[in-house]
Amino acid sequence: MSDTTASELAGVLTPEGFKLLNELWRSGDYATVDVLKLSERLRSEGYDPAIVSSVLSQLKLRTQAETKFGPFVDQMIFTDAGLQQATSLQVAAHHARRFARAGVDEVIDLGAGLGADALAIAGIDIAVTAVEIDQTTAAATTINLMPFPHAKVEVADATQWVTDNPVAADTVRGYWLDPARRKTLSQGTVRIFDPESFSPPLSFVEELANAGYTLGVKLGPALAHDVIPDTAEAQWVSLHGSVVEAVLWFNMAQRSDVRRAALIIDASGASELTSPTDFDASPDVPVAGIDGATGYLYEPDGAVIRAGLVTDLMVEHFMDGDTSNAAGARQLDEHIAYFCSDIYKETSFATGYRIIDVLPYKIKTLRGYIRGHGVTRLDIKKRGVDVSPEELRRTLMQGIKTKKPASGEHLTLVLTRVGDARYAIVVQPI
Repeated sequence: MSDTTASELAGVLTPEGFKLLNELWRSGDYATVDVLKLSERLRSEGYDPAIVSSVLSQLKLRTQAETKFGPFVDQMIFTDAGLQQATSLQVAAHHARRFARAGVDEVIDLGAGLGADALAIAGIDIAVTAVEIDQTTAAATTINLMPFPHAKVEVADATQWVTDNPVAADTVRGYWLDPARRKTLSQGTVRIFDPESFSPPLSFVEELANAGYTLGVKLGPALAHDVIPDTAEAQWVSLHGSVVEAVLWFNMAQRSDVRRAALIIDASGASELTSPTDFDASPDVPVAGIDGATGYLYEPDGAVIRAGLVTDLMVEHFMDGDTSNAAGARQLDEHIAYFCSDIYKETSFATGYRIIDVLPYKIKTLRGYIRGHGVTRLDIKKRGVDVSPEELRRTLMQGIKTKKPASGEHLTLVLTRVGDARYAIVVQPI
């Protein structure tokens, strides 16, 4: 999908276009009407074609944005690229609370995008300035922040804005950064992985941190541990099972007793696992090999894995602090994130499965097992095994008629490597 251009957004920035957008959105009729017929109807009613096109595009974007912004979409407008990188408001609320606890008077949101974080910060009565270099995005952000009189938008380069706007006397300033991590090419956008190629780069973030500012920076969840400054707290965030970001916190925004953390946000609320130690100092736990694949198998949340907290999770939540308690938890392979336990514990930090069988990873063996158990639905999970679950599923289910879920057995296979050997563990989700 190409990014929203200024001309495509112009129609909805007019009073007539914005009013039409909100009327159609609140009525809900657009969702059940053919888009072409709706376009023809609006044009026949006298609406300018440019306004109609802009409004219909925004209706589509608002629908996509509901999962991130909930009811706030009722007064917001979006761009394609801005929506892709925008922070979910559930996550932005946690960012905002960091600044509230730090006691800042104002927050400068550098690279504000559509203003999701600025909106959350303004929502807890902290003055916020959203700095965005792209004029089209800034226009959308201005609309999105209109309900907050203590929020403003400025079109500027992030680094230049900092130079041109020194902190006022007696003002405690915080900075929030969401650097651009995509490059626009003729065929679309591509993700950038080098932190010094971000806009602004990670070195600029460190300059602000070294100057003593309360500071947070949102980065991609694949952030390598070796580029994280020693002075930062690193927090990976998982939202409803997907790791959405890694955030580096500095100075008054960071916690003195936390070096790395995994924040899990799901339907039950928010849970956090933390460690004061560096990434190479996780506790040692028993490694049992494939013989340890009994009882229950656990797959840690991606944020726990990214933060290097798998063995911390095992010790704190399954082993009662005893690193030799193999009955409480043991790894099958020290390089693989799966672990097993003789007991079942419900936790937000991992998904548990009851172990049914352990099989060698051989196609003939697995096909025979599937046929022998009347399997008509097959789920495949994997870690440490170079295989496409979709391709393997087609291979294993070839010649088997897929039936309704209730009419056959539903099987879950967990493919993993233990040492140099590969195994398929048959599990039952709990």
